[in-house]
Amino acid sequence: QVQLVESGGGLVQPGGSLRLSCAASGSIFSGNVMGWYRQAPGQQRELVARIDSGGSPNYADPVKGRFTISRDNTKNTVYLQMNSLKPEDTAVYYCNAKTTYGITLSWGQGTQVTVSS
Repeated sequence: QVQLVESGGGLVQPGGSLRLSCAASGSIFSGNVMGWYRQAPGQQRELVARIDSGGSPNYADPVKGRFTISRDNTKNTVYLQMNSLKPEDTAVYYCNAKTTYGITLSWGQGTQVTVSS
């Protein structure tokens, strides 16, 4: 039973932009906190950004001012607009759904983002 499906990853040059999308089943999207995490080779998975059901976002310091998270509650979709990309943004990006109490409901399968010239 697939609940979170990411798309939009790829190869981009430094300074470029990408937009990731995560389509969710309604049962885990509505009323929950949606987030984007990333994991680079040899490193732990880390939070990139999250957004609550009311649309309030939070960002990790390395992406503040460059990335924007948003959600469309009519489409059960969360987005991550990534601008001014840097090589250190290279990672597999995962979509995540959590309850307001922080309980993980589901992870997506991940989408590769590579920033390289």
